Amino acid sequence: MTTTNGAIENGQPDKKPPMLPKPATNLDIQHRQIFINNEWHKSISGRTFAVFNPATGKKMCEVEEADKADVDKAVEAARAAFQRGSAWRRLDANGRGRLLHKLGDLLERDRVLLATLESMDTGKPFLHAFLIDLEGCIRTLRYFAGWTDKIQGKTIPVDDSFLCFTVHEPIGVCGAITPWNFPLLMLIWKMGPALCCGNTLVIKPAEQTPLTSLYIGSLIKEAGFPPGVVNIVPGYGPTAGSAISHHPDIDKVAFTGSTEVGKLIKEAASKSNLKRVTLELGGKNPCIVFADSDLELAVECAHQGVFFNQGQCCTAASRVFVEESIYPEFVKRSIEHAKRRFVGDPFDPRTEHGPQIDQDQFDKILELIQSGKEEGAKLECGGSAIGEKGFFIKPTVFSDVTDDMRIAKEEIFGPVQSILKFKSLEDVIKRANSSEYGLTAAVFTKSLDKALSVSSALQSGTVWVNCYNALHTQTPFGGFKMSGNGRELGEYALAEYTEVKTITIKLSQKNH
Repeated sequence: MTTTNGAIENGQPDKKPPMLPKPATNLDIQHRQIFINNEWHKSISGRTFAVFNPATGKKMCEVEEADKADVDKAVEAARAAFQRGSAWRRLDANGRGRLLHKLGDLLERDRVLLATLESMDTGKPFLHAFLIDLEGCIRTLRYFAGWTDKIQGKTIPVDDSFLCFTVHEPIGVCGAITPWNFPLLMLIWKMGPALCCGNTLVIKPAEQTPLTSLYIGSLIKEAGFPPGVVNIVPGYGPTAGSAISHHPDIDKVAFTGSTEVGKLIKEAASKSNLKRVTLELGGKNPCIVFADSDLELAVECAHQGVFFNQGQCCTAASRVFVEESIYPEFVKRSIEHAKRRFVGDPFDPRTEHGPQIDQDQFDKILELIQSGKEEGAKLECGGSAIGEKGFFIKPTVFSDVTDDMRIAKEEIFGPVQSILKFKSLEDVIKRANSSEYGLTAAVFTKSLDKALSVSSALQSGTVWVNCYNALHTQTPFGGFKMSGNGRELGEYALAEYTEVKTITIKLSQKNH
């Protein structure tokens, strides 16, 4: 039950919190309309949709609902802004960098307000939004601001009567469809490289969490980006998202979300204009703990790896493989960590764990927990909802999990830790790679040889050794297999937002 101080059930004992930022108070949600051409618009259909606070279940506001007609209008604005001779295309690389730095300045200025909105919209702890999400956004904008004047082609030696070189040009109008678990961070991951390379954008935020994305529209205008460079169309996937995916005048789509929807986007791209597509999709990520590891470090990292953001991470450590000699102790310590995890009001500075995003996700997680019990896994702790308001679920730990169970195969996207036992290196590599996904993985061992050999064998876009969720703006992120294709972040992201043009010039024979 909820206590008077906002904590839910068992948590850490009361203690004086350190000096930390406090959320914005009496927040007025001003930006609830569609953002096109640096102006705010009502939807052409006149429809709106409700946005709810997952911590309370209460409606916060109504947002204008974009559909195909609004997407068409946004694409027209983005295409006009991309035309040769426009204010955006006349801007040199340094100018693009200055605008991205200015946008970063504005995010820093409004960091508390944006973190408050993000917490209200998603249910994640305010301090996580402030310290992790907003920090990642600001660093990403700074990083890509520094790349604008460093995107270079090559001269290629061919027959000596020709001069051959390449240039990297922006793709054109890019669609960005962003998820509800990290709405602002995933938006900036796409916006940063797209604008760095000189593209224009049409963005559809998740219908559950549009508020911070819409606020960014106001900052885009304040920073001085020309009209039409960034356009934001809040709406539903089957309408606004589908319109972006099928649109014949959109040149590329970047999507973060489920594998199921990723398949639909790729199909739509192939049926329309063969637009380029980058996809960051689901994961069922193995976390492998060898007997020679630092056990407490492995327990802590595996715990944070699966429970961070209420388990609503594509990178979640949702399959923890533990060598059999240390298995009982690992399970014991994991239970202790889960029971200590402070669940409660996202604005309580002690809270580590907020609610799930909505009723659908809440019901799906509880159904998968039930399947784990029915299929023979041992429920060590958690496994049920908490309180009467909001979508809170206790941090849940299962032991004696086997590979054939649903909780070991399906992406739960919730606070459920599945701990499996393994005997040999060859056995665990085979089992870790048995998933259709290949987004992230982790290895815990004190042996450098073992760490490198296992990392090499794992079919995964990212492998962490003796750490988890160690994401950096400079390092590429993306998946193998059904976890998607393409890369976000780092220098590799630039290739996803540029076209390479080869120019060959016949030289005069008089010069030879």
